[in-house]
Amino acid sequence: MVVLGVDTSNYATSVAVVDTGRREVVCAKKQPLSVPEGQAGLRQSDALFQHTVALPGLFAEMEKEGVLQGIEAVSVSEKPRPQECSYMPCFLAGVNAAAAVSAGLGCPLSRTTHQQGHLAAAMFASGRVDLYGEEEFFIFHFSGGTTELLRARGFSRVEVIGESLDLYAGQAVDRLGLRLGFPFPAGEKVSHLAAQCAEPVVPKLSMQGGNCHLSGLQNQCETLLKKGKDPAYVAKYCLLAIAGTALEMLAFARNTYGPLPVLCAGGVMGSRLIQTHMRQRAEDVHFVPPAYSSDNAVGVAFIAEGEAPHA
Repeated sequence: MVVLGVDTSNYATSVAVVDTGRREVVCAKKQPLSVPEGQAGLRQSDALFQHTVALPGLFAEMEKEGVLQGIEAVSVSEKPRPQECSYMPCFLAGVNAAAAVSAGLGCPLSRTTHQQGHLAAAMFASGRVDLYGEEEFFIFHFSGGTTELLRARGFSRVEVIGESLDLYAGQAVDRLGLRLGFPFPAGEKVSHLAAQCAEPVVPKLSMQGGNCHLSGLQNQCETLLKKGKDPAYVAKYCLLAIAGTALEMLAFARNTYGPLPVLCAGGVMGSRLIQTHMRQRAEDVHFVPPAYSSDNAVGVAFIAEGEAPHA
């Protein structure tokens, strides 16, 4: 089945066409939202406007490339998480566009969530075919709007078993980046800077069972900068604090539920420093490639009609 996926998160407008029968990504396009200089994010009204403007252009590009021919179903993320209270206005842009395309083509429309799209994309990209059935696994979703460890079966049965009780991991990284003069989002710049520090770093962690506190991390980074610590050291401190926190969450989860395999998704998990630190200290941990780890419509498309994504 050829499926058009649409995802309008608070960070990027994304559309994709996948062939679920051939387990192939036919086309994927993404347009990051524009954040004014010095700001750490967007108001929902601004995000909604940018998505509304961007979607016709992305569809026009796909039509020009001929990838919209033969669409048999449309899938869209309608909210951030698979929870009743989960809601963000920016997803209305994607829902409205997807509904219009579905009605125009006379094909079915599937509604899912942004987080489940991350999960499905991670399953596809990992190549772990053993996770497509009833096998349980853990998945980290660390981004600017989420810091959670989930226990999952497939992409439809998801349970939060650990989370940040205050600041999100992506917020900590972006706020440090803005403090250092980088544009938002600052994750790539912070990671590059951190790689320049060869000095050992042992960050302080704040855990509460399987949950964590990251608000103190922002204060720790500010204190280090005020004491004259090199920015590269502070960047490394921030990222290793996030990696160490993830490892503590994972240890708690494995002690509770057993040694399940782990997938890592979300833009924060794209940091090479975080990946190296976690791989050296935990087994059976798999990171999603950058093309599928950050916000995208690929996983959303694979969810259509209950299709399980296979690499």
